[in-house]
Amino acid sequence: MALPMRLFISSIALFLAFSLSALSFAQDDNRYFPTPAKHLIIIDHDSGEILFEKNARVPMAPASMTKIMTASVVFDRLKSGTLSLTDEFEVSENAWRRGGAKSGSSTMFLDLNSKASVSDLLRGVIVQSGNDACIVLAEAIAGSESNFAKMMNDKAEELGLTTANFKNSTGWPDDEHVISAYDLAILSSHTINEHPELYKIYAERSFKWNGITQPNRNPLFGARSHGADGLKTGHTEISKYGFVGSAVRDGKRRIFVVNGLESKAQRRLESIRIMNAAFNAFNSYGLFKSGDKVGSADVYMGVEATVPLIVKSDVSVGLHKAQRSDLKVSVQYKGPVAAPVAEGDEIAKLVISAEGMEDRRVPLYAGASVARKSFFGRFIAGILQKIRG
Repeated sequence: MALPMRLFISSIALFLAFSLSALSFAQDDNRYFPTPAKHLIIIDHDSGEILFEKNARVPMAPASMTKIMTASVVFDRLKSGTLSLTDEFEVSENAWRRGGAKSGSSTMFLDLNSKASVSDLLRGVIVQSGNDACIVLAEAIAGSESNFAKMMNDKAEELGLTTANFKNSTGWPDDEHVISAYDLAILSSHTINEHPELYKIYAERSFKWNGITQPNRNPLFGARSHGADGLKTGHTEISKYGFVGSAVRDGKRRIFVVNGLESKAQRRLESIRIMNAAFNAFNSYGLFKSGDKVGSADVYMGVEATVPLIVKSDVSVGLHKAQRSDLKVSVQYKGPVAAPVAEGDEIAKLVISAEGMEDRRVPLYAGASVARKSFFGRFIAGILQKIRG
């Protein structure tokens, strides 16, 4: 007997509005939060929920924001004990020429053949954005900068950063040296979680080396954006001006990645605006807990007429507060679902949509098993179906 299949769509009445972690917003400027940036993502660190994104999954030139990965590789070795903060490394001619005072790039002002501790070199990388410090660490740890770049890519693969392809430790322009804003945000969140003590270096306001004091370039420091404690700026002609920022307010941490701004001044103003909006204009909401029943699906030839639909993990959402009234939630499945149904089978989707974002589909699973009717039961059901047409 043929199973009459059709698409079932049922709305779910909600008194709160929701979006989901990993929501993908429309790539043009969202009317709720227009931005001149080419790339932007805002996430809630604790839940991982995405509050806003624009071109966030597109690989981009990260410039010196690369140094978050450079530092992360060093942090890992410090945590494992294969490296110590007191270890000292010598400044090679390569590091001195390509990243030193005469290179014309961001520098720690390391002298040729001098030595510096890992502790000082990390501050040269993080606070001063010194290319020479990056190269010294890369050569000392991996033998060469190209070998160190392989370590960076291995780390990216370990973290699931699918868009990352590092060619150097500094962020020096290279057509193949890319990572998305989304992956930079994930890397930053990982750094904060895995290395809380070493992460504190990002909050240091200045560092002095070789008699030269350089301020931290974080545009949120000293601005009308309290709670900021990281992370890293970046700028090249290709990438333009970018920044990975993080702050904590009232026990909540937000992280954002912005890139493609036209000037240092625009980066400063936009970073302040984004961070303030991350706390004031965006919010995260809980929709369902793992195991919650979302709805039910009709069952064909089952001993039960319906089967409950559940989510297997928490469904949380992040969005601009003004979007709450635009949210629509529905359950979709092709059915009736043929019996037997096994508990845990994926049989439907929770579809969440709102203006300015792509629809999000979350798997829904059978919350119970439904056995098939006996032969006699199916026979009677078939007769009744024919009678009813």
